[in-house]
Amino acid sequence: MNDRARTGLPHHRTDGPTDGVPLILGPSLGTSLAVWEPQLAGLTVRHRVLRFDLPGHGGSRAVPAPADGVAGMAELVLRLADAAGWERFRYAGISFGGAIGLQLAARHPDRIASLAVLCSSAHFGDPAAWRQRAATVADRGTEALVPSRPGTWFAPGFERTPRGAALVADLRATDDAGYAACCLALAAFELRAEDLAGISAPTLVVAGRDDPATPPAHARELADGIPDAGLTEIPHAAHLANVERPEPVSAALLAHLDATDAPTAPRDDAARRRAGTAARREVLGDRHVDRATAGTSAFTAPFQDLITRYAWGEIWTRPGLSRHTRSCVTLTALVAGGHLGELALHVRAALRNGLTPEEIGEVLLQAAVYCGVPAANAAFAVADRVIREVEGEGAGTAEGTGETTRGDES
Repeated sequence: MNDRARTGLPHHRTDGPTDGVPLILGPSLGTSLAVWEPQLAGLTVRHRVLRFDLPGHGGSRAVPAPADGVAGMAELVLRLADAAGWERFRYAGISFGGAIGLQLAARHPDRIASLAVLCSSAHFGDPAAWRQRAATVADRGTEALVPSRPGTWFAPGFERTPRGAALVADLRATDDAGYAACCLALAAFELRAEDLAGISAPTLVVAGRDDPATPPAHARELADGIPDAGLTEIPHAAHLANVERPEPVSAALLAHLDATDAPTAPRDDAARRRAGTAARREVLGDRHVDRATAGTSAFTAPFQDLITRYAWGEIWTRPGLSRHTRSCVTLTALVAGGHLGELALHVRAALRNGLTPEEIGEVLLQAAVYCGVPAANAAFAVADRVIREVEGEGAGTAEGTGETTRGDES
């Protein structure tokens, strides 16, 4: 038994700058702290990120589940924060991890600086169903649940991708007793309307529109019940929306954190460059940024540095607008300026930022009125081609068209 198991603390890992803004990430049932890997690079630009495993999961296989369920898990998270020396911290959690965050924000408001709840709920359905699942796992092991994960965690077929396969392997490796104990914790979990109304931390709620485990109605209940909470629904995403559609989830999460971190955000050039590089990769994709970087010459390097620090590190990281809104503004400006190569690039970026093709069409219709019909006509042709290409590749996975390869691509 390792030292963490002896002390009862779950397995955890800390990444990011030692002076970064404290942020704790909670996982979903049946996964490990690796479930947050798609967001880690962006979050660790400015945050000191602590991820943990649930009891019986990942590196916490020997850690017993608290007897008092989700409330007990919330106390374990507070102990992790205390061990890190964090009096206040940001928290984001997926599903079971989101329930922990809601519990913390409702019962320990002095500790939570901001909250993000992904694909979670104030109550997780019929308690009898959770007790039955616990009994099934106790009798047949977590292997009995593997066939049901495609279609619940993500769209069928995603389990054959490296990321999907790793998550299924996490489920298979989970301790049966630990998983069953977490099921019983969810069976007993319920926050009432007055509990939600008492949450004072700035809150973001994220839902997968195709989530069968915690459908969007659960997210809307949270967003309606928590004062001033924001709600983002991710199209083409099931229960693990942050894994299946990492780009729009990362964009929403970073915009939320930007808004609450703004008073302490570093503003020197090095920090802008780090933040700009992360934002540029999240919005445009690694493939595009790698291609632009590889094509940089001594002559174009100062310009690449300028757009990284200024356009991406100063403007795209500001807290005043979400990335969804910034994409709408950018598309309109590019139509007005007739910059069709950049428009193609940013249609793809808009899809990564969570806009649907229908919403992009609405932006271009609006542009037709104020920028001119000929400009919008050309823009619709470009956008239609790009959307067809992206749909052919798999929505949200494309990372640049190669439309422009000059040093001025942004």
